[in-house]
Amino acid sequence: MRRFLLLVMGLAIIGCFEEETAKYPSKQPDWATRVSTVDDFSAFAKAKSYLPIYSHIYHVHDERTFDLTATASIRNISPSDTLYIISADYYDTSGKMLREYVQDPIYVKPMETLEIIIEEKDYDGGSGANFLFEYAQKDGSSAPLFEAVMISTQGQQGLSFTTRGVPVND
Repeated sequence: MRRFLLLVMGLAIIGCFEEETAKYPSKQPDWATRVSTVDDFSAFAKAKSYLPIYSHIYHVHDERTFDLTATASIRNISPSDTLYIISADYYDTSGKMLREYVQDPIYVKPMETLEIIIEEKDYDGGSGANFLFEYAQKDGSSAPLFEAVMISTQGQQGLSFTTRGVPVND
């Protein structure tokens, strides 16, 4: 009887995971399949955007922190024009570049969103982490939206907040 109950409980847990997967059928594309065929971006308008990311935030004092999962969202808000991400560089609090997420320019289709996940246990960036995105698009296209969502849950407490990218002029 005990084995039967364990089997039933195990199948119920597996069923929950299958239901969760079915609930979110849209998956992120493999960025390696997104490499752009455009070699020369001189005919495109180029720009940069700075996006703040928080790996953790402090509470009570500087020895207590909430570790956060961050989702950096790259949104092409143009209904007709492709967006090209030339670079997506992740920096820590002191300004040291930690990772280059884009080695070759990638494309983002009209109205498409790509995401970069910074896991909760990835402490490298610190409380002042950030991304610098360089992008290219047809002149006159709507500027993309770079946004981040940070979230944490501990016990019965949860917190979440967002940040938005700002243009970089240099």
